[in-house]
Amino acid sequence: MNNKFIRIRSLRVNNDLTQKKIASILNISQTGYSKYETGENDIPTKILINLSYYYNTSIDYLLGITDIQQPYPRKINPYNEYNVIHSSFENYID
Repeated sequence: MNNKFIRIRSLRVNNDLTQKKIASILNISQTGYSKYETGENDIPTKILINLSYYYNTSIDYLLGITDIQQPYPRKINPYNEYNVIHSSFENYID
């Protein structure tokens, strides 16, 4: 199994999230999210970006390119759609 599938699952489990909860946060179906974890479907770029913001990590980490979980410094653009999505994640953080 590819590292990216192992990593998104372990990040979800380590954050005490169900597939249903993370799918809801990403605004996708639980079945769709499950297919990303099993490797049945490739993870779209937008989902990778949103997961990297939510888990505060880099896409390189999610894809298994690096073992360093810390994200790169990010440019903040108030009009960037992912920034807006990132702001909405704050509602889900306990």
